[in-house]
Amino acid sequence: MTAEPAPQSTRLSVLIPFAIVTLIWGSTWIVIRDQLLVVPPSWSVTYRFTVAGVTMLGWALLRGESLKMDARGVGFAVLLGLAQFVLNFNLVYRSEQYITSGVVAVVYALLLVPNAVLARVFLGQKMGRQLVIGSAIAVAGVALLFVHEARLSLVGPHAALLGITIALGGVMCASVANVMQATSTAKAYPMATMLGWAMLSGAALDGLFALATVGAPVFDWRPSYAGGILYLGVLGSAVSFSLYFRLIRTIGPAKAAYTGVLIPVIAMLFSTLFEGYRWSWLAAGGAVLVVAGLVVALKARRPNR
Repeated sequence: MTAEPAPQSTRLSVLIPFAIVTLIWGSTWIVIRDQLLVVPPSWSVTYRFTVAGVTMLGWALLRGESLKMDARGVGFAVLLGLAQFVLNFNLVYRSEQYITSGVVAVVYALLLVPNAVLARVFLGQKMGRQLVIGSAIAVAGVALLFVHEARLSLVGPHAALLGITIALGGVMCASVANVMQATSTAKAYPMATMLGWAMLSGAALDGLFALATVGAPVFDWRPSYAGGILYLGVLGSAVSFSLYFRLIRTIGPAKAAYTGVLIPVIAMLFSTLFEGYRWSWLAAGGAVLVVAGLVVALKARRPNR
């Protein structure tokens, strides 16, 4: 009897970029925290995606790809930039003004839920039973992490609720962008070119929003801030989004969103080192469930069909 082939999501071509994205994005939350000391969030987002967009278009040129797109592609890039690189990230940066980076990462772990729902509605992708089970286990773990945070919150319930609400708004915007990347329109254009223009259009909109709301550009000349912009722009955006959106096209939005399920555990380790995050048996149990749910889901043979 012939053995069934391994599910696509357990192949190295998927696991390696999955691991890279998870490790990079797990570290970006703590870097974002440092970006909020002097510069208004909107300007920090503008600088980040200006660097990212230039990096992506430079990579496209090195690959010999054309930077030209037709009107349809330009319109798609602008909408993608608005959802992912304007609304999502402005909300992310603002949420960290109220709650720790680890908590924001936990909120973003819930991305798998709207991703799965929107993929079903707009792409006709049904979740396999094993992915549903894995998602339930992971969400239970996220719930335990939430309970732990609620018990230890130092900012008060109102500030914590506001921060979580802002982060949830960012999750919904990110989910819309994720599903857009799985459409036939996105696949019709070179990845680097599409992403580069989406990032630059997002940066332009971010800059206009910053001008309208907080005034002239502000920059923090501390080495950690400037280095953070480069880290977030090149590794945290250009490299990571290229790999992540390719995962979406390969294994679907629901399964790709599992990067966000593991990221909180990594983010909380950084938060422990730099923000005084306090672990408990409740938080540890939540982390274990998150990882267990990830393993179950990634072994699903037909997560979306």
